[in-house]
Amino acid sequence: MSREARVAVWLVGLIVFAFLLFVLSSMLLPFVAGMAVAYFLDPVADRLEERGLSRTLATTLITVAFFVLALSVLVVLIPLLQSQVVGFVGKVPDLVEAVRERAGPLLERLQAQLASSDMDGLRSAAQSYAGQAIQWIGGVIKQILGGGVALLSLLSLLLITPLVTFYLLRDWDDIIDRVDDLLPRKAATTIRTQVAEIDRIIAGFVRGQATVCLILGAFYGIGLSLVGLEFGLIIGLVTGLISFIPYFGMLVGLAAGFGVAIAQFSDWAPIAMVAGVFLVGQVVEGNFLTPKLVGDRVGLHPVWVIFALLAGGALFGFTGVLLSVPAAAVIGVLVRFAAERYRQSDLYGVDDG
Repeated sequence: MSREARVAVWLVGLIVFAFLLFVLSSMLLPFVAGMAVAYFLDPVADRLEERGLSRTLATTLITVAFFVLALSVLVVLIPLLQSQVVGFVGKVPDLVEAVRERAGPLLERLQAQLASSDMDGLRSAAQSYAGQAIQWIGGVIKQILGGGVALLSLLSLLLITPLVTFYLLRDWDDIIDRVDDLLPRKAATTIRTQVAEIDRIIAGFVRGQATVCLILGAFYGIGLSLVGLEFGLIIGLVTGLISFIPYFGMLVGLAAGFGVAIAQFSDWAPIAMVAGVFLVGQVVEGNFLTPKLVGDRVGLHPVWVIFALLAGGALFGFTGVLLSVPAAAVIGVLVRFAAERYRQSDLYGVDDG
């Protein structure tokens, strides 16, 4: 088979895979979630297997422990979160009015320093951009929910995801061996090298970043609750859980926390304490958690991660969000590999100067 024919075969396979992913995205969420959990827990299964446990027994213990722990946390947190979410949504108009009243003097000073035409232009521009931002965010959320969670019942997630996790975790090494046996023999070494690099990046980002998000969610939730901030638990947990989106998670949490704090407190000291919680969280994340748990050699630029998450959500719904980071890692490794091959080729040439 010629080189062109091999490239054509791979391209056709990639197109078919993308088409099937698009068509079946509404039903793939439990399977993708189970695959992600199995990948996350595979190192634990390997360690238990090294200590003498059979793979089946290790998989059973890990799967049961993981989902029992997850369900226990949900049972404890859901009533608290539900009450806070309902209360927060009900008080949004009051919070907006309170923030407007507190910010009124600042707007009056700004209005006194600017001409009326400038203020009208600034107000209309702010309204226009705010409307566009709300419409865009709503569209993204609608795409994510419409493509995933809204079409899948909670029962399917609770039943299918543990089963997929168990079987994938039990047969993980066998699946790897079978896939490896299907690799083209001439390119097997090169493919293994690139797959190992992809696995290193995904493991560093997904496993490490998931741990960072959980720690930050607990820290922000407890810290804001201790400060006395209303809805501090839900704001803190959401801030931590979306911290895998670079900068976006912290900014959303900081804006929500500041808005609630300004509306709730008449003194600036509690507001400063709320800001202090986010400041400490960022210092701990940037100097300790991320360097230790994720590392600085992951190779995923923050802008690339944000683009991958938004593109995955827009194209394939919530399933696309789950697959976006692994896909970004694969594309990044392949681009770097292609660039390296290009530099070694005659097409790149040699500098004669």
